[in-house]
Amino acid sequence: MDVRDSNGTLLADGDNVTLIKDLKVKGSGGVTLKRGTLIKNIRLTGDPDEIECRAEKVRDLVLRTEFVKKA
Repeated sequence: MDVRDSNGTLLADGDNVTLIKDLKVKGSGGVTLKRGTLIKNIRLTGDPDEIECRAEKVRDLVLRTEFVKKA
């Protein structure tokens, strides 16, 4: 299973990624992650379109790979 970012670059467990657009986080009380935010140490899931991570304000977060690029 290949997990790729928005540019088609291969992602692996432990990679760092950057957000390519502002994202409102559902269920977090109105937290918005800004474009350019660095997300460290991602974890791959069973779905090639999703990754798990932790952001500065949100603990267990699932992001779509179409909104990130490898840092």
